[in-house]
Amino acid sequence: MHEISIVTSLLSLVEEELAKRQLQKLLVVRVRHGALANIVPDAMSFAFEALTLGGPFEGARLELEEEPVVLRCSCGASFNPEQKRELLFAPCPACGATWGHTVETGRELYLQHIEAE
Repeated sequence: MHEISIVTSLLSLVEEELAKRQLQKLLVVRVRHGALANIVPDAMSFAFEALTLGGPFEGARLELEEEPVVLRCSCGASFNPEQKRELLFAPCPACGATWGHTVETGRELYLQHIEAE
């Protein structure tokens, strides 16, 4: 479960930001992740709850937002495949090509927002 290491890193970033701004209480952390980032939302939420329990961030809320997959075809068209499993043979709606696509979005994993007081 790599979500534990992700949440550990996330909480380190949050701790640094709160220290810079002299804030004490963490309220909300919003993380944006791509559909291809191999994040299991339930595992991420569980790891966040477990790692904040009994510590200074206890009671904070984790919000997860999934960024959809967007592919760019070699013809220049961008499109969203209907299902993640279709990525390998996703036909371009503009030209019909099933090969040569690059992933524009869907692999991201970043801290989007922190609310604290």
